Amino acid sequence: MTLRREAFLGHVKERGEYGTVEEAERAARVVLALLGAHLVGGVRAQLAARLPEAFALILLNPLQSAEPLSPERFVRATAAWIEGATEQTAAWDVSAVLSTVADAVGEDLLGQILLQLPAGYDLLFGRPQPT
Repeated sequence: MTLRREAFLGHVKERGEYGTVEEAERAARVVLALLGAHLVGGVRAQLAARLPEAFALILLNPLQSAEPLSPERFVRATAAWIEGATEQTAAWDVSAVLSTVADAVGEDLLGQILLQLPAGYDLLFGRPQPT
């Protein structure tokens, strides 16, 4: 089921403790653009189908990544794309967005997403996997 834009941003805003919906949207746009660069094929399409249309388009037209980013580099890249962000605030942004994504997609699709990402992304999604 696709989340409505307002509901999606409401969850991100609450989890990120943002003062405005615009701040939540900025974080969502950057994080989903970076995430889209790491996902391919049916998994990316399935995730896009569960997101509000504007965010699905961002995911489907991602920023270019020469190589998969480790979780730490993903956070640093997020910080680089958000004006005034630090690695600490970017980690908060990533967590707010990806934990909302995890709730929207369910465990099966999340498992497929995590298979396409380097080790450690389960923590960014707020879903630590057993080792």
